[in-house]
Amino acid sequence: MNTDDLEGGEDDGYNAQGNRKYSPVGAQDRAVLEMASMDPGSSATASQSPIRKVRARTQGSMDSDGKAPDVVGGDNGPHREHKLELFGFDSLVNILGLKSMTQEQVLAPSSPRDNEVVSITGGDPTPSGVKMGTMMGVFVPCLQSILGIIYYIRFSWIIGMGGIADSLLLVSLCGLCTFLTGLSLGAIATNGAMKGGGPYYLIGRALGPEVGVSIGLCFFLGNAVAAALYVLGAVETFLKALPSAGFFTETSTKVNGSLSKPIQTISTHDLQIYGLVVTVILCIIVFGGVKMINRVAPVFLIPVLLSVLCIFIGIFMAKKDDPDTGITGLSADSFKDNWDSMYQNTNSDGIPDRDGKVYWNFNALVGLFFPAVTGIMAGSNRSASLKDTQRSIPIGTLSATLVTTLLYLVSVFLFGAVANREKLLTDRLLTATIAWPFPVLIRVGIILSTLGAALQSLTGAPRLLAAIANDDILPVLNCFRVADTSEPHIATLFTTVICMGCVVIGNLDLITPTVTMFFLLCYSGVNLSCFLLDLLDAPSWRPRWKFHHWLLSLLGALLCVVIMFLISWLFTVVSLALASLIYYYVSIKGKAGDWGDGFKSAYFQLALRSLRSLGAKQVHPKNWYPIPLIFCRPWGKLPENVPCHPKLADFANCMKKKGRGMSIFVNILDGDYHECAEDAKEACKQLDTYINYKNCEGVAEIVVATNMTEGFRGIVQTMGLGNLKPNIVVVRYPEIWRRENLKEIPTRFVGIINDCIVANKAVVIVKGLDEWPNEYQRQYGSIDLYWIVRDGGLMLLLSQLLLTKESFESCKIQVFCIAEEDSDAECLKADVKKFLYDLRLQAEVIVITIKSWDVEGGSQQDDSIEAFNDARKRVASYLAELKEAAKREGTPLMADGKAVVVDEQQVEKFLYTTLKLNTTILRYSRMAAVVLVSLPPPPINHPAYCYMEYMDLLVGNVQRLLMVRGYRRDVVTLFT
Repeated sequence: MNTDDLEGGEDDGYNAQGNRKYSPVGAQDRAVLEMASMDPGSSATASQSPIRKVRARTQGSMDSDGKAPDVVGGDNGPHREHKLELFGFDSLVNILGLKSMTQEQVLAPSSPRDNEVVSITGGDPTPSGVKMGTMMGVFVPCLQSILGIIYYIRFSWIIGMGGIADSLLLVSLCGLCTFLTGLSLGAIATNGAMKGGGPYYLIGRALGPEVGVSIGLCFFLGNAVAAALYVLGAVETFLKALPSAGFFTETSTKVNGSLSKPIQTISTHDLQIYGLVVTVILCIIVFGGVKMINRVAPVFLIPVLLSVLCIFIGIFMAKKDDPDTGITGLSADSFKDNWDSMYQNTNSDGIPDRDGKVYWNFNALVGLFFPAVTGIMAGSNRSASLKDTQRSIPIGTLSATLVTTLLYLVSVFLFGAVANREKLLTDRLLTATIAWPFPVLIRVGIILSTLGAALQSLTGAPRLLAAIANDDILPVLNCFRVADTSEPHIATLFTTVICMGCVVIGNLDLITPTVTMFFLLCYSGVNLSCFLLDLLDAPSWRPRWKFHHWLLSLLGALLCVVIMFLISWLFTVVSLALASLIYYYVSIKGKAGDWGDGFKSAYFQLALRSLRSLGAKQVHPKNWYPIPLIFCRPWGKLPENVPCHPKLADFANCMKKKGRGMSIFVNILDGDYHECAEDAKEACKQLDTYINYKNCEGVAEIVVATNMTEGFRGIVQTMGLGNLKPNIVVVRYPEIWRRENLKEIPTRFVGIINDCIVANKAVVIVKGLDEWPNEYQRQYGSIDLYWIVRDGGLMLLLSQLLLTKESFESCKIQVFCIAEEDSDAECLKADVKKFLYDLRLQAEVIVITIKSWDVEGGSQQDDSIEAFNDARKRVASYLAELKEAAKREGTPLMADGKAVVVDEQQVEKFLYTTLKLNTTILRYSRMAAVVLVSLPPPPINHPAYCYMEYMDLLVGNVQRLLMVRGYRRDVVTLFT
């Protein structure tokens, strides 16, 4: 028994009769229960979230006279009477709470997930935390992060190794990269309200949650590792200024293999001990929150400015060998000597040594210096604590970038002219040596400045991790979630642990390439985000920051990638692999919703361009794809909680090659559109859930119409766009129409076929859908085609598509052709074989003549004669009723609401033809996995009841049968 038994029956179903092998699909069937248990709103890319409530109400509840305002009762409870009641909504003042009128506070808008409801209810405004402006919120953090350890204890060494020329190129290259990234950052940050998360929030909303989380986590690791870099720099400076504080001492007496005076170096163990202590102290400060950080920030900023000023004063006041040996003062000779590069081997401490294991070149210097410009995201990391993100982020970030880049360029000329190359390469603290008037105080300033950069990293990294966790994309990060106004204490502890682990390594030169890769990966993500959004130019892309262009963003992204490979192709591959693994993990385990990212806009525009390029002309047979329109419930009702037959999606997948193609699942609701609109939306969600559950690439559509016939005619006329309209209509055969005495089904069935013929759609009628195998049920035997009429090769193509599925891949194809005379059999067989060979189809050809139909006997023929006689009696009885009604009413012979002309001899001939075809199918294809037969069109002016009798004789006792009718075009071709 088929599911059709339920569609036309009562709620309690139909009890199986006879010796049927298969049971019906009932309300307690396992497939039904599985689909009934699914949440209509759930999918692979959607998640349920609690309703967020945006509170907005007026401060006062009394009018000017001290009286309560008029209240009108309604279905939704009491509400205030409004003059704008005509519009059906509350006024903008009441909804948005405009501050200029009502002094109300409105929560910042956010991006709701799929199916998330954002409501506006009364309530008190949520108090906000401390907000910062451009100077303290963006410029100072960026300046502190950029002017860190590299400038003070590595920059002069870089100039000595690479020379002035290469150093200028190095600073220009890195500065251009960060400047272009700053332009892109400013454009994205000013394109709407921005929540916490900084670059993660921007990239995630532009490139999608998967890309945002993968790059965001890498950027978090980069900040955590950078904090260790700054801590180690501060400790190294401290131990250089106070060597007696070290517990372990190391000296080096060789420079380029020759003996020199002993050069004291810092022990790695000392770096580890002091680094861990400093990291714990910074962690305690970060635990104090934004208020404490704001109080401490000036303490770290003032020494930065004083140290830079003292360094420049010392450079201009320096003389030959004053204040130390190797200092030449500003000298043209030193400038000339230091112009060219001198790349060479060094030991692990950077001291030149011919036997050293580390060789330096320009690429290595890029990896060493780039962390000196990576603080541009320090302000955007605090986006949740800024008063005006759209103004502060672009101005503060670009100002800090330009100031520091100019400082680096000027410093290249000054350092290159103030000391000889040996001094540049051996004095790691040349800035403190040359500073005036108090070198000791300058060392203290260097320490505080590097600690300030470390503090900014330890402040931004936990907030970045908390922002990722708050989006509830990865369940594994739920422990780091915090409220909007709370401090991310757990994330801070986790960041501190990572920082301490990197401090234990104790080697700056090993840490800096790792930091560089993570930051460059983030910068490339920001540039790609701006490039994509700027290139697509969607209506929602309206940034306030006007100094941007997609070419500049593309150049910035390419420059980031080039710098990554310049530094180290191995580190580049490792960082990209890590980001890819995170991306894959998020796509598998994540619960990301639709954030309206740029990729969705790109897909939309690509689809539009592809649709326009396809045009309205017919697609060439070589490019023809089946686009089936699956009619889910044409004959009645399945159980209410089942949107579609469980096997329809399995059959739709069989019509695609390797899953390529699109299916459209449609259903029609009878009724008035205004009354059934909400029911249609809910039914569409259920049907879409069913499609996703069955892993079928398709879309769900629900149409509301006055009746099934009008609804289907509207669907076949309007569904789809251009050449993406459905070209095959798939309908289940109504096997229960006679048993349940459903007299309207013949008319509906014939109407569907005729509408498809008029609309130039192919038709596939599926009989035995309950027995259709799923992907795990392997079939054996043959796929038999009874090719009676020309159908453009659709039947042949469907058989080949079936072979591409695992369930039918073990079957072979047999093509049965019908010849009227014996003399035509051999010629027809040869022609069909040649045709199949040219089509690259492997199939066995069998020709059957009409005369052979009569050469049959046995019980099978007796059953056929009995079925034929029963059908003839039913048709005769039906026609007699029609004639009696016409005679009684004095009208022409009417059936299905229209005049018909019935030739009883022709009716009997059609009955006999379908009967003999059925007998032939049972004789040759009883063991076939599936049978395909040409669908005869409904005869003109014949009653629909007669056509259903023909079809019943044709499909009788066949387990799986596809009746196929092509349309006026070829879907296969002989040519390449």
